[in-house]
Amino acid sequence: MTLGVLALQGAFLEHEKMLTGLGADSFEIRQKGDLARPLDGLIIPGGESTVQGKLLRDLGMFLPLKEKIEAGLPVFGTCAGLLLLAKKIENDDRCHLAVMDIVAHRNAYGRQLGSFYTEAPFADLGKIPMTFIRAPYIGSVREGVEILASVEGKIVAARQKNLLVTAFHPELHTDGRVHRYFLDMIENSKRESGF
Repeated sequence: MTLGVLALQGAFLEHEKMLTGLGADSFEIRQKGDLARPLDGLIIPGGESTVQGKLLRDLGMFLPLKEKIEAGLPVFGTCAGLLLLAKKIENDDRCHLAVMDIVAHRNAYGRQLGSFYTEAPFADLGKIPMTFIRAPYIGSVREGVEILASVEGKIVAARQKNLLVTAFHPELHTDGRVHRYFLDMIENSKRESGF
């Protein structure tokens, strides 16, 4: 299994290390041509969503990436990646790829001082470590979106078809269960499509 990791800005190296530890191959997506390489899934890392969105457009990657996602490419967005995938950002008039039926709130926990660590249940995986850094949260979801985790009444992880998002950074821990969950999503998608 080979995954692309968007490497324009943000914490992409940690995702690559996590994937290697789980036995998956990965490569960095830095320019439009990289999107032409065969890939089974994509990770959009944390960082600055406005910077990543601008770079996607400036480098001519925005439309090809959006088309791939809409065609069913499995995507895992963490923190800023969640914002890039959201159809609406409550406290920002910009939207980016806008492919997931969620309303997100950016910097919802405050600036850097609002960063925190906790453990909470995720889907059927039990409690997992969660580190939030200037994190967004999901204010609401539409039909077809499955809520996977909540912290203090706020939605912090969700799934819709081929899309998985977390407001926290699972790549900052040695616990690989969320990444394994994404790899299993990809495997199930392949089986269902007959590939």
